[in-house]
Amino acid sequence: MKQQQGFTLIELVIVIVILGILAAVAVPKFVDLSSEAAEAAVEGVAGAVSSASAINFAASRVGATVTPATLNGTAATVCTAGNLGTLLTSGLPTGYTVAAATGGEASCTAGQPMTCTITGQESATANAVLTCY
Repeated sequence: MKQQQGFTLIELVIVIVILGILAAVAVPKFVDLSSEAAEAAVEGVAGAVSSASAINFAASRVGATVTPATLNGTAATVCTAGNLGTLLTSGLPTGYTVAAATGGEASCTAGQPMTCTITGQESATANAVLTCY
């Protein structure tokens, strides 16, 4: 009596169908990772800007020289790429823009917060809360 070797056609078709279903469910989850990465990147930049302004505020309170020398004025003059770029060691990354937050504070006075909206790749946005000085 001869023993069976290999798989039947039905077994192979069932395995291929199961793999197809798994692929159809898994692929959309991996495709969305690029937008999540863009959101995380812009949130990181916003966090760095917020942290830098808080450090500069504390340093200016004890009389240290900081760059920029002041962080105050109207929302339009404070929330600019050039102004916030000076807070970061290597400047604002390429492709990022800054604007005053919608409905945010109109002016920035010492010790008070001001919110700027940073926009990055894939139109991802995050708010940076600055400590004015």
